[in-house]
Amino acid sequence: MSRQASLSSRRPSQLIGCQIASYLIESEVGRGGMAVVYRARDLRLDRRVALKLLAPELARNDTFRKRFTHESQVAASIDHPHIVPVFEAGETEGVLYIAMRYVSGSDLRHLLDEHGPLPFDAAVRIASQVASALDAAHEHGLVHRDVKPGNILVARGTDSDHPEHVYLTDFGLTKKSLSLTGFTSVGQFVGTLDYVAPEQISGRPVDGRCDVYGLACVVYETLAGHPPFLREDDMALLWAHQYDEPPPPSEARADLPPAVDAVFTRALAKSADARYDTCLDFVAALRAAPAGTPGDGQPDTETGLRTPIEPPRPPDWAEPVFRQGLP
Repeated sequence: MSRQASLSSRRPSQLIGCQIASYLIESEVGRGGMAVVYRARDLRLDRRVALKLLAPELARNDTFRKRFTHESQVAASIDHPHIVPVFEAGETEGVLYIAMRYVSGSDLRHLLDEHGPLPFDAAVRIASQVASALDAAHEHGLVHRDVKPGNILVARGTDSDHPEHVYLTDFGLTKKSLSLTGFTSVGQFVGTLDYVAPEQISGRPVDGRCDVYGLACVVYETLAGHPPFLREDDMALLWAHQYDEPPPPSEARADLPPAVDAVFTRALAKSADARYDTCLDFVAALRAAPAGTPGDGQPDTETGLRTPIEPPRPPDWAEPVFRQGLP
């Protein structure tokens, strides 16, 4: 068996100790549906990196490989303090890889699972850094499409005024690449359903406001302790994103003022035109809401935004699920 065949056919655990290009794989960090991330050693510069290896079937698709190369170059060109830097992307021996800065710390998913909802100020600090990263990507023509706690890395900050430093990751492989290759066929939805925008579900064109929705879902969870919609199965959850109004976060957390609810009503609007234009606009409104200052997210009757149409009544299988132990 050739080395190429052996590398592309090995299970993730079997790659520990192997060399991919100039990177020596040390341990597995995490995995998703289409990639596995490892901690690795850059043998040329003697530094630790995060090495993402894509599923072998992707490397065999010419359309995907071309798109992957282009988007990796764009991602590497973004110099932003809250986007994980991409050092290199390429293909070797039938394996597509991306080498990125290794961030020592945890991700937001782990923090929420371990500590529960965050204090309002901490939630806004984290949201502000993620919003800054997303808006920078949008300026380069990249839409993330999969904003979720697992893609938000939280490292130690510089001082008491900046207790955490946040990085947004997973820009080296945008979801548009997968949709162009046929890897979003029946039964495979690219994106995490708890945070997916209605236009992604319906197949409509997306822009940066898709990420406004995803970020709002994440921030909602940091405050309320759960995502905006809780449903029994995936189909019911997809229905809820498209047709149901999210419950006000103050229902789960009494210390949140009504102005915060209004901010989320706009950020989670079904129509992208009714949302905030940028992620930082959303965070600015959220930050101002407790003080009731201008820009607190109250509906503006002079903007021309249409009153939401009454959604159809969902079938029984799409009704909300109430789970024990949630706030």
